[in-house]
Amino acid sequence: MYKDSKWAKEIVNLQNKDGSWGYFHTLSDPNKNPMTTEQALRRLEILGYTIYDDCIQKSVEYMVKCLERKIQMPDRREKTHDWDIFTDLMLSTWIRRFTKDIPVANKLANAWADIISSAFASGYYSNQDYILASNHTFSQKLYGGRLLDFVNFYHVSLISDCLDIETEKLVFDYILNYEKGIYYMGIDRPAYILPEVFESKDTSRFLRLIELLSKYKNNLHKLSYVVDWLSKNKNQEGKWDMGTKAKDNISFPLSDSWRTKESRTNDCTYTINKLLDKIV
Repeated sequence: MYKDSKWAKEIVNLQNKDGSWGYFHTLSDPNKNPMTTEQALRRLEILGYTIYDDCIQKSVEYMVKCLERKIQMPDRREKTHDWDIFTDLMLSTWIRRFTKDIPVANKLANAWADIISSAFASGYYSNQDYILASNHTFSQKLYGGRLLDFVNFYHVSLISDCLDIETEKLVFDYILNYEKGIYYMGIDRPAYILPEVFESKDTSRFLRLIELLSKYKNNLHKLSYVVDWLSKNKNQEGKWDMGTKAKDNISFPLSDSWRTKESRTNDCTYTINKLLDKIV
């Protein structure tokens, strides 16, 4: 519906011939590269682009080459995390958000699923077991930074369809109640806590978070609190309006302009109905 918007055209026109948009994760030089590959993919995904679109196919091919070490990402190596493990995690996550047909990405997803399953093998989360399993899986190659806590956008997205039913339940409950929130999602509170104000940027971020959790198909019933909350915030016409503050240049706007309330309401209603289709 929004693939022909001016926002989509601007992003597609900025794509490099190799399928990237410059830096992948960190925007080090905004004058040279106005957005990262990750930012472009996130925005295009929200605007409705899929693996069947040329720009996404090109980008996936680029990410696969990076993952296979045939080419190197231009990003500066960060010292906060183990950079090689982190970049493989990011690349595999974004590849699998568009296609589950890439063996090298699926292999890494299953490896992380095994690590996290080991961390919950006793029926509850053990950070010690998480570290031990990570060291074993990566042949003790952890160096130059700490291992990233798994409650973040990448891990949560990557392993969503790789866990057995019982482990998925344990992992989902842990994620839903994690006090610090899901890292890289812009919300530093547990996912079960609703936004205080519906007409806000916080709501648009919260909806992205719930979309992420909607990948856990065996636990969708636990998101009924979101369905009830959205139902209570419908207007008299049965639509939703998150107000001008919801504009974050990621989830919104979808239409070319929010000069009219009608365009804003249509964008918000489209987004929420699309989410409800996934969780109801």
